[in-house]
Amino acid sequence: MAFLSDKKIKELEITANDIRKSIIEMLVEAGSGHTAGPLGMADIFTLFYFHILKHDPKNPFWEERDRLVLSNGHICPVFYATMAYAGYFPKEELKTLRKLGTRLQGHPHREYMPWLENSSGPLGAGLSQAVGMALADKIDKKDKDRFIYCFMSDGELDEGNSWEAIMLAGKNKVRNLIAVVDRNNIQIDGFTEDIIPLEPLADKWRAFNWHVIEVSGHDFMALNEAVVEAQAVYEKPTVIIAHTIPGKGVHEFERDFRWHGKPPNKEEAKMALNELRTLGGKIKSEHQ
Repeated sequence: MAFLSDKKIKELEITANDIRKSIIEMLVEAGSGHTAGPLGMADIFTLFYFHILKHDPKNPFWEERDRLVLSNGHICPVFYATMAYAGYFPKEELKTLRKLGTRLQGHPHREYMPWLENSSGPLGAGLSQAVGMALADKIDKKDKDRFIYCFMSDGELDEGNSWEAIMLAGKNKVRNLIAVVDRNNIQIDGFTEDIIPLEPLADKWRAFNWHVIEVSGHDFMALNEAVVEAQAVYEKPTVIIAHTIPGKGVHEFERDFRWHGKPPNKEEAKMALNELRTLGGKIKSEHQ
């Protein structure tokens, strides 16, 4: 993984802002979908697809590629937008989100997009899939050749299935597995600590033999350093607890759990796009 320069960080900031604009455009066109999580995860997806992941959009089935498993499939607008910007399919296709017959289903589906590593929708299943991939690599002695990343939500840690996977991975010391938890503190019914409190979250992962890193999910340099540290851990899996702002980039949406599962209407989308365009102009002016 290459050094992350100041110039590269600015490029990533510009790309993440463009992805956020596409997310808003997709959602208002679809008339349904999730807003807060996709906006909050845009920086993380951008860093991975444009700096961290070993992948090739022109050869998506490349055997040596890293695997990125998305567990919380409802944030797929950011997944689709990032993959389109990375060159997996035309950006024009993004506005077909959730339309009848589209490849861009409301939850990712490998039958329609076979270069995805998994289909996702039922929460709590993604980490189990990622653990299976990591165990297979360990058995095949490929666990030094690539990394298995699992992006997951904090809300799905309410699911017992998640903790079964956490225990299994810790027991088997799958060193090439790196989980990234979107710690945005919201779920569809409210704030996580009001629904089923998760804290002390880091201590719980450590108790099951995971290396734990906590970091801002919007600081590219800190995130990159967290992944570098995770890749250097050989005796156990690693979880990066990434603290994010749900709805990041649009002030009216930020930290409001009501935006977890609803799209903006036309007026709200216009407001959001204007705010993101202003932010994009500021980033570009600072870059010059």
